[in-house]
Amino acid sequence: MTRTVLVTGGTSGIGRAVAARFAADRAEVYITGRHADTVEQAAKELGVHGVTCDATDPGQVAALAARFGALDVLVNAAGGLPGPTPDDVPPLEGVLAQWRANLAQNLLGAVLTTASVQDKLGPGGTVLSIGSIGAERRGGSYGAAKAALAAWSASLSGELGPRGITANVISAGYIAGTNFFQGRMTDERHASLVGETHDKRPGTVDDIAETAYFLASPGARHITGQTIHVNGGAFTTR
Repeated sequence: MTRTVLVTGGTSGIGRAVAARFAADRAEVYITGRHADTVEQAAKELGVHGVTCDATDPGQVAALAARFGALDVLVNAAGGLPGPTPDDVPPLEGVLAQWRANLAQNLLGAVLTTASVQDKLGPGGTVLSIGSIGAERRGGSYGAAKAALAAWSASLSGELGPRGITANVISAGYIAGTNFFQGRMTDERHASLVGETHDKRPGTVDDIAETAYFLASPGARHITGQTIHVNGGAFTTR
């Protein structure tokens, strides 16, 4: 049976790799993004459906959900670091804006999207959310939002579990080759992050995509309410 898969933030990076992995399995895949041009281009390149949707906008999320009669897999991959706060904003207003932006992009978008489609998931369904090693260390407002994502997902698992639906977080370590660092990754920082791993290599988007594919497979039906760390052994609290 062909599965229907929704990947938010599926135009680049981890989300795109996840969408490609499910598409390779001949699933009917839908990707979302905030910008129509990038959504259209990515959907064409991947051979999937593209929908322009800001996951933090309730109206757009409701319209997205209305497209589905049933859904098998939801991957909340939308998120990342918000843009910088303007210099002319008073300090405390800047702090508030930064925290609100991180909570919106990295927590509330996943909550809204999941709430909009969870009744369309049936037994054997899967909800996955992309977390971060920043939830446990040096994460600031971004890490706090990802930590809240994990707490919410654990609660969601308890809610959906009796219906045969799993809910997990994939907590990614340093993943090379994405636009997460917005051009601010240096050779020194790269070397430091790789040096923290046990296998002495950066993570790849395919590492996360393969984990997502497994967690949505029949072999992972008793794995729920968990945060799965994919970081090459770099997980330590600092």
